[in-house]
Amino acid sequence: MPPLPRAIGVALDLAGCPNRCRHCYLGNRPNGRLSTDVLRQVAGAFRQWRRSGEDKPYFTQVDVSSWYREPDYSDDYAALHDLERELSRRAPRRYELLSIWRLARDADYAPWAATLGPKVCQITFFGGEKVTDWFCRRRGAWNDNLTATERLLAVGMIPRWQIILTRKGLPDLAAISAVADEMCLEKRAALLGGRFDVFCNLPGPDGEAFDIEDMRLEESDLAYIPAKLMESTRTHFGDVNWRTEADIVAGVIAGGVIAPFVPDTTWFLVNADIDVFSNYGDLTRGWRLGNFGRDPLSGILDKFEGARTPALHAAFDVPTLELARRFGRRDSRFLYASGDLKARWVRMYADAEVAASKAKTGKRT
Repeated sequence: MPPLPRAIGVALDLAGCPNRCRHCYLGNRPNGRLSTDVLRQVAGAFRQWRRSGEDKPYFTQVDVSSWYREPDYSDDYAALHDLERELSRRAPRRYELLSIWRLARDADYAPWAATLGPKVCQITFFGGEKVTDWFCRRRGAWNDNLTATERLLAVGMIPRWQIILTRKGLPDLAAISAVADEMCLEKRAALLGGRFDVFCNLPGPDGEAFDIEDMRLEESDLAYIPAKLMESTRTHFGDVNWRTEADIVAGVIAGGVIAPFVPDTTWFLVNADIDVFSNYGDLTRGWRLGNFGRDPLSGILDKFEGARTPALHAAFDVPTLELARRFGRRDSRFLYASGDLKARWVRMYADAEVAASKAKTGKRT
């Protein structure tokens, strides 16, 4: 486990999300009602935290966010941005994400966002209208994506289209490309001094996506991806390192190791029940670090540093070979990035440990 960073982020799920996307690693919880007072309390606790015996706060920077699912979903998004700036003691981290839901409904949102960034905003499709709405579990999601694209361009921002690949959406790929051509997105982005980027991505196998693994592409399905779209995908990633599960398992058994996922910035995520997780994995019970209302912050951070949750233990302490032998399917033609496949095995290991502990003690872990 890497050492606890000195600069971290803390994000609360204040307003929730309008979608319940079937690929989302952050899960499908009901929207909560956390207040800004809780945001201040949690941010202050992390900022003031000291190691035992030390007289200075441990963290040199604590970035604070009022969301970790849909950005700016709250009607008070502008005021929350100002609060995030105050609590972070610098400009909030925006990333290349905005609320697609709000872009399609709030005429003031795109001009406001254009003053802050990002210059590029990612919009996610799963197929055509029917498939995209089904994956978002919300009617109108496809149309919102198109409206959001237009509103971004109108204020000088560049849309980037991500297509999550599944067998359900595979027949629609050419149609999505045709819509982009009809909207003249390459030309319009170029006129703004940018480049319209459209690319395909495989869903991760954790979070909500754990339940759609039967829709994952197999090696033979790659032939149905239009050549231009595959080329733009390679350009986006620099290369496409999708391999069959059988190949990855064979490589691990032959001595290969899949390194644990370590994000560029460590964020601690606090849900509506003030349960605490990290952005090293999904928000299932095996990753849970504790509860901000019941557990001391020192205990939560100690659990993180020591990889003392079933999922952190699996990711950092259990040999990849053990995971592959226990959970790898040696005849599977499903396609994964190797790190994503390890995430699936970690999820399966953690779920088994949580179930065993619950059966033994009858208590929540």
